[in-house]
Amino acid sequence: MGSAGVGRQVGMVVLFTVAVYINHAVALQVTSSGPQTTKKAQGDAVTLSCTYSESPSDTGQLDVEWSMVSPDMTQKDKLVLSYSGGKEYKLGSPDLMNRLKFVGDPSRGDASISITSLRVSETATYQCKVKKPPGIDSRKITLIVLAPPSVPRCWVENGEVIGSSVSLRCKSAEGSIPLNYKWTRDSGSMPTTATQYAQTGELLISNHSQSYTGGYTCEVSNEVGKEQCKYTLNAYNPTNRAGVIAGAVIGALLLLLLLLLLIWLLICCCQKRRYEKEAANEIKEDAAAPESRPGSRHSSFRSVTGYRTHHGIVYNSVRNAQPNRTESARSNIYTDPRQLSPQANSPDSAYKPPLNYDSRYGYPV
Repeated sequence: MGSAGVGRQVGMVVLFTVAVYINHAVALQVTSSGPQTTKKAQGDAVTLSCTYSESPSDTGQLDVEWSMVSPDMTQKDKLVLSYSGGKEYKLGSPDLMNRLKFVGDPSRGDASISITSLRVSETATYQCKVKKPPGIDSRKITLIVLAPPSVPRCWVENGEVIGSSVSLRCKSAEGSIPLNYKWTRDSGSMPTTATQYAQTGELLISNHSQSYTGGYTCEVSNEVGKEQCKYTLNAYNPTNRAGVIAGAVIGALLLLLLLLLLIWLLICCCQKRRYEKEAANEIKEDAAAPESRPGSRHSSFRSVTGYRTHHGIVYNSVRNAQPNRTESARSNIYTDPRQLSPQANSPDSAYKPPLNYDSRYGYPV
């Protein structure tokens, strides 16, 4: 009895295990296989695979969701695309939605999506979740969008003088890190004194010589692309530094002499102008005053003494005949005998007073 009971219990456990396994095997599950991480270049297109299979027990409504998983566990994932009730819903940014779509028919086991013209900012972990109650399954794919390197610029530093150290430089302005630089010589082997720095893009050549001249190519690359530039290396004899210094000193002295000459000429010009001005003033002082005309002497005398003429009065010169002069308290009275008429000298005629000479005007009034 004991052994028979133990056998029955073992059989029941086996049957239960088989039933669980069969039920799990036929339940809804995402069947896509492939790398969990995909790297693409900026501007390329990518397809994120998400195929699934159903079981007869999955009788609920099909619901497919694509979301961008937040790196912060405390934040919610960002839902970008869904399929529910036979309809498609775009929930992401308009720019992304214009480039994202389902590849196949989500209702027939293919919920894969494609994204065209990828951006570096769209680097993220995308999750595909398929639900058809009671079945549910999901898959995560990490997409890394890298920018290929831009065309680099090649140049030389420290000159190309024979016997000195020459530094060939190469730099790409754009591109996702890490960027790897590599210099090669177009013809012949690399100089024995050359040292490469793959991270900075420098090729350092010590003790430069004529045999190191020629074309060199720099190639920059990362995981999604590569570009290159070329440079032709020359070799020049060192310049005579003593001659350069002597030439600079002589040039400076000549410039100083020229400056002093200009200052001396300016001083001489100023002195010449001042002498000419002083000579002109001396000539004006030594020149004789012009002789005045006889007719203008009386008018000049009147203008100097400041007397005024009166309309209707005849003025005679006192030079020809001196009038009689009598003193009064206010002014001097002058009488010209020639001016008196015979009637004035006769006793029967009415007496007319003589004219008074006013010193303010300089003539009789």
